[in-house]
Amino acid sequence: MLAVICPGQGSQKPGFLTPWLDLTGTEARLRAWSALAGVDLVRLGTIADADEIQDTARTQPLLVAAALLAAEHLPMEGVGLTAGHSVGELGAAALAGVLPAEASITLAGVRGREMAAACALEPTGMAAVLGGDPDEVLAVIGGHGLYAANHNGTGQIVAAGAVAGLEKLAAEPPTRARIIRLKVAGAFHTPYMAPAEAALAKAAAGITPGDPTRVLLSNLDGSTVQDGRELVQRLIRQVTAPVRWDLCMAALADLGVTGVIELPPAGTLSGMIKRELKATGLPEIVTLNNPDDLPAARDLIARLGGHDAASPKLSPNASRVETNHGGSS
Repeated sequence: MLAVICPGQGSQKPGFLTPWLDLTGTEARLRAWSALAGVDLVRLGTIADADEIQDTARTQPLLVAAALLAAEHLPMEGVGLTAGHSVGELGAAALAGVLPAEASITLAGVRGREMAAACALEPTGMAAVLGGDPDEVLAVIGGHGLYAANHNGTGQIVAAGAVAGLEKLAAEPPTRARIIRLKVAGAFHTPYMAPAEAALAKAAAGITPGDPTRVLLSNLDGSTVQDGRELVQRLIRQVTAPVRWDLCMAALADLGVTGVIELPPAGTLSGMIKRELKATGLPEIVTLNNPDDLPAARDLIARLGGHDAASPKLSPNASRVETNHGGSS
């Protein structure tokens, strides 16, 4: 099975969409999506600087638009599985047929604006905890009044919460762990984002989703979601719930995925997969960052693609739900 994955916030780089604008119709598509997202996607993807595209309200629709834009140039009928990290799930939902591209872009705009607004309510942030015993790491994070926001694989958990708690974590880290403060606006995927979750639910209320036409993994627990309405509810809940990318990567291995294409801006998720799955056998990976990478991505689909869209295979994690910790955008 071949998977296409959509990156989340933090993977963006200044000018990363510039080469894509050479393709016919790309600029017009981005301008139409800009009207839905409420931000200038052409500017953000080409001439905006790093500080401008770090703004949550701008970054989230930009990332979803970039993934969907690149996917339009791939033979997606050969792709058996989609997944996304945090806001990347909106792109994955569109690629799986749950949401129209326009709905995903619109919801990404709402999500970004409302999460940015929630960040402004009180001083919060995030920090990566690298290394240490996982159980001790979670205990220390909780002991400082923080949430485990992202589980990005072995040896990498992101803590989020009040700035005072993050300062305590840096001063009193878990044994053999290193703390790195992240340059983000606030505590994504934690209860601090409750106002944004409510706003996203209101925006999504008028959307009638379809059921996935290919395997679609959920950040909530790494399970396969086969009902479109359930997926939308999970997308809403994900604003305050943790990102379990570790379980999504486990599902890739369990489902026998042999090839992965990471959509632009590619590299972050591929790196996590390489670290996490090296012991069990790596899938063949293509990082799709510019149109010059399209031939390699198309070749991978031609060699490894093909799936039974009518009956996607369930992940062994399908019944496991994790609800204790919160996460990043």
